[in-house]
Amino acid sequence: MKRHLLSALFVLSAGNFLIAQEVAFEEYDLDNGLHVILHQDNTAPVVTTAVMYHVGSKDEDPSKTGFAHFFEHLLFEGTKNIERGEWDKIVSSNGGSGNANTFLDRTYYYETFPSNSLETGLWLESERLMHPIIGQIGVDTQKEVVQEERRLRVDNSPYGAFFEELLKNLYTKHPYRWGVIGSLDHLASASLDDFKNFNKIYYVPNNAVLVIAGDINMEKTKKMVSDYFGPIPRGAEIKRNIVVEEPIATTIKATYHDPNIQIPAILLAYRTPGQAERDAYVINMISTYLSDGESSKLYKKLVDEKKIALQIFSVPIDAEDYSCYVVGGLPVGENSIQDIKKEIDAEILKVQSELISEKDYQKLQNKFENNFVNANSSIAGIANSLAENYMLRDNTNLINTEIDIYRSITREEIMEVAKKYLKMNQRVELEYLPEQKEAN
Repeated sequence: MKRHLLSALFVLSAGNFLIAQEVAFEEYDLDNGLHVILHQDNTAPVVTTAVMYHVGSKDEDPSKTGFAHFFEHLLFEGTKNIERGEWDKIVSSNGGSGNANTFLDRTYYYETFPSNSLETGLWLESERLMHPIIGQIGVDTQKEVVQEERRLRVDNSPYGAFFEELLKNLYTKHPYRWGVIGSLDHLASASLDDFKNFNKIYYVPNNAVLVIAGDINMEKTKKMVSDYFGPIPRGAEIKRNIVVEEPIATTIKATYHDPNIQIPAILLAYRTPGQAERDAYVINMISTYLSDGESSKLYKKLVDEKKIALQIFSVPIDAEDYSCYVVGGLPVGENSIQDIKKEIDAEILKVQSELISEKDYQKLQNKFENNFVNANSSIAGIANSLAENYMLRDNTNLINTEIDIYRSITREEIMEVAKKYLKMNQRVELEYLPEQKEAN
């Protein structure tokens, strides 16, 4: 067991004196391998109970994609002690709220309750882990839900397919190469045993972290954790294949026609290091400097000044094995996506060949310090940060020290990392175009 008691962090940001409270926590393992992190904050009578499982779309069989996201839905169907349709009723009747989400590397479930309902949250999550019902009725019901979600978010949504299109071009071997929502055909053809096997492999205590944050009594909470989660048997050790991609050496040019759009887009995607590596933090700073928001260099130049772009956007995708930096834009008027690409390349070249100004550097530092404070301004945000830092960055205490990494990044380092990763021959260029109409 470790106890972290760190001095309060004082952050000077944009002329305002912001105080980022120290996030004290305890972490330990149960005998079954479940990692537990407790954070006590008695300033408000709320508590978040969350469980993150180390399973995402990258853990799927290439012929059975979409399982991780499917389970995000399926495991609200009910358990041996919770009838179908009752989960949300239990949460709301106890004054709580909850949800779940899935990404490339993990699946996350959480509930926030008034603190006197902590035991309800622990019971719900222990039931999800120990007594899930993987039955045909639930599977069939959630197949329809996921089908509708895909139609809404991907198939019928403007620019909805860009994420999948980028991934399949950025990766040739790594399981990041398919989208999180996966294939509806794979889900439709999967057997009930396929789903049961997936649950048996990945939904085990030794593949999870339980976080309890908020208005708790530490000793009483530890006793409840032991009572509810201690009896759950340990699962078999999970064998993970480590897949290494060859570096992109020649520009990958791709085209996709979206029937839901009228304005084309250009997307430039660079494969970058996994999110725990120092260079990934530097890439985040470069992304913010170039393309994050209306104060970024590209927005001000292309939208405000030259007025050749309707929109400039940045989509940094942080993940465990590889991350990626995606920048793109939509042209306006008679301007083309090639015009936008030319201007983006010009700004990237500046970052590679010149130090950013001291003024811009300080603005970056201020923004990241402000983000750091805001990320942990709620109990739910703290719970999520603790889980991700433990599971995906192997350092829970980054919740207190991550800002020091950003502070230590120099202007020279920004230039060198831009040179290393943002080369034209090391990227995917996706021309995202309106669907071509057939000639009469």
